[in-house]
Amino acid sequence: MPFDQSIYAARRARVFEEMEKRGGGVMLLPAAEEKVRNADNEYLFRQDSDYAWVVGLDEPQGGAILVARGGERKLVLCVRPKDRDKEIWTGIREGVEGAKERWGANEAFTVGELDAKLPEYLENAPTLWWRLGQEPAWDARVARIVTALGMQKRVGKAAPGAIVEPGRILHELRLHKAPEEVARLRKAAEITAEGHFAAMRDGKAGRREYQVQAEIEYAFRRRGGNGASYGTIVAAGANSTILHYRAGETELRDGDVCLVDAGGEYDLYAGDVTRAFPVSGHYTKAQRDLYQLVLASQKEALAAVKPGATIDAIHDGVVKTLTEGLVTMGLLKGPAEERIAEGNRLSTLRAGSPEEKAAPRGYRKYFMHRTSHWMGLDVHDVGDYVLDGRPRPLAPGMVLTIEPGLYVAADDADAPAELRGVGIRIEDDALVTAEGCENLTAAVPKELDEVEAVCAR
Repeated sequence: MPFDQSIYAARRARVFEEMEKRGGGVMLLPAAEEKVRNADNEYLFRQDSDYAWVVGLDEPQGGAILVARGGERKLVLCVRPKDRDKEIWTGIREGVEGAKERWGANEAFTVGELDAKLPEYLENAPTLWWRLGQEPAWDARVARIVTALGMQKRVGKAAPGAIVEPGRILHELRLHKAPEEVARLRKAAEITAEGHFAAMRDGKAGRREYQVQAEIEYAFRRRGGNGASYGTIVAAGANSTILHYRAGETELRDGDVCLVDAGGEYDLYAGDVTRAFPVSGHYTKAQRDLYQLVLASQKEALAAVKPGATIDAIHDGVVKTLTEGLVTMGLLKGPAEERIAEGNRLSTLRAGSPEEKAAPRGYRKYFMHRTSHWMGLDVHDVGDYVLDGRPRPLAPGMVLTIEPGLYVAADDADAPAELRGVGIRIEDDALVTAEGCENLTAAVPKELDEVEAVCAR
């Protein structure tokens, strides 16, 4: 359900204020378009996150124009027209009057008027906040209008003085979650937990990945969620070592670990949790050792989340713990410091280059991704990770994942046979608080005995 209109109005007031601090101008935010899946069948519609945060209207097409110039602030909405025949097929539309009466627009017009109306708002704007590369049709429209305005100087018209990425304003605001957003994230965490309980209970030998996926996503919808906040990963056996694997037809087998990376979406806000459970109901000795190492690093990382800490420092701590553990287990040889240095050096080399391919991988042979990303309206949410060339300090209201993992490839001849094809990732969603952090997804079991107990049921 949308927030109360006063919340959207308050958000826009903050956007207008930031625009004015930068000299004023116009911000253009397209609504998402419906996408054809095949023939005349469309994908399930999902609103653009920036447009949703600023306006809240869950309709495709058109967009929002935010004007902050010369002391004037106004929201202009471009929407689909009312059309009784089409509404019979696809539902009631807000139309121009609804945009003004229910969604706070000072002015509104229909999508058919967009090309004629938009130049009026863009001409002589000090700045146009516009995201290039978002939609080819919109890029072409904006380029056409800006070019035409630039050729009308003799009649007193001019193109915007600058074009700036709107995320410089919007994404900084979205990074810091307000209480009503945290409430949505809590609900997303609740339904995400329900999905993971369903996976552990259903993930028995003989089941297939797609069947476990169905149980997870049923739980999300049953608890009032919009569905999955990203493509559900159910990865059995050696598939657990493929980071972005999707649920397929592989059969779950006794002795395997099944890695599930799944999150429910609630009112567009995302959950994101990963667990790796034993199909037989009990981890093997080798699996327990690897799991305990990942779990120890994850607990240390969660404990490090607090105002002033940085994602880079948290990641470095995870790398240290995992690397030392890998050396102890014999998966890596030599001093841990050397294996850390080797892995860190890879990030300075161009991915896929001959130098990168030939370089020793160090810890990144088994841990090849980062520990955290922002969470919010998008599962990989917006916001800069670096400010003024330095890692960004965490602050209350930020939400991030903590997700260390270890992945032993099925063909890793240097690893013990009992660990080949085993991937373990443990991921939770952390809200930064004034005192430290709150694990929003703590209800999802991750202690070895707790996971085995759920699987046994």
